[in-house]
Amino acid sequence: MAKQLWKGNEAIAEAAVRAGLEAYFGYPITPQTELLEYLATRLPGLKNSFGGNRVFLQAESELAAINMVYGAAVAGARTMTSSSSPGFSLMQEGLSYIAASQAPCVVVNVMRGGPGLGNLAPTQADYFQMTKGGGHGDYHPIVLAPATVQEAVDLTYGAFDLAEKYRAIVILAIDGNIGQMMEPVEMPPLREIRAHDRGWELTGAVNRPRRFNSSLFLLPEELEHMNRALSEKDAAIRANEVRCVEQHTDNADLVIVAFGSAARIAQTAVKEARARGLQVGLFRPLSLYPFPEKRLTELSYHVHQFLVVEMSAGQMVQDVQLAVERDADVHFFGTMGGIVPLPDEILAQIEKYMPMMLPNETDQERDVLDVAYTC
Repeated sequence: MAKQLWKGNEAIAEAAVRAGLEAYFGYPITPQTELLEYLATRLPGLKNSFGGNRVFLQAESELAAINMVYGAAVAGARTMTSSSSPGFSLMQEGLSYIAASQAPCVVVNVMRGGPGLGNLAPTQADYFQMTKGGGHGDYHPIVLAPATVQEAVDLTYGAFDLAEKYRAIVILAIDGNIGQMMEPVEMPPLREIRAHDRGWELTGAVNRPRRFNSSLFLLPEELEHMNRALSEKDAAIRANEVRCVEQHTDNADLVIVAFGSAARIAQTAVKEARARGLQVGLFRPLSLYPFPEKRLTELSYHVHQFLVVEMSAGQMVQDVQLAVERDADVHFFGTMGGIVPLPDEILAQIEKYMPMMLPNETDQERDVLDVAYTC
């Protein structure tokens, strides 16, 4: 299939439709509103697994939207919502209820400047909120961080399968840059939706025993049993769903760690640094949770300097520090408030921690290699 030019938000929406999205509930907030607008015209008229129309509903608030997602999810529908940072904050209680009920759903967070209402500029400052649980209680959503519109499409397309596999929340973490930029994209095929009956959906007890779903466990023993089940699921996710992409890490003296837009910009800085003879690599977590800590630990055996680049005051840097322990120095460079770092600024940080060397022809030739290692 030929590639077409797509805006990030609209591409994610179309990928969700092709993945079998049956019910979308959301509320407009910049810079993700195009996603909602696209689905408002795309979903109605398409059929769901029960022969009826797929559902688009603009809720009265993000609070309402996430609870509508909750209802659709426990009924077995492929369901999704999207928002941006302040709206995503309003969804935290609902996400905690969904996690306790073990209902699969997909959430897109197109991050903007904060805290508070902040501004409409792109940041990555929701990292803690997404990867450390967000809502109250013991749980972790799966968090995926694409760096291109094509990756956003591919990850969205697979997110529903991932959510259903683990009966878990899958969050697509992008910043306003990726949501608003336009890039060539190859869309995946439109899936045929099949009826759900996996033994837990609430679809009406006509020819089967009654089912019940709740996040309320008044007896401590029952709640502990549920929490242990969530912990076992989390262990399986951590064992099987770690994703990362690497460039030039096999012979690097310094490795930049970045995700999303920051990683795209860092990639340009890495290319320039290697042209100047500096042995620099790039490590890009594709899954922010589960975080690829094991691979970073392995790298720290021969890489003794890491530079974490984030569009925040520094949040992922803590996970990097924990992963490399005391085997390497971890430096940080961050921009805040919606300021996007420039390649020259990252290059200056590289040169700050590495001595200048003569250009190496072999290293320049290696720049054409895109991926050296994938988790």
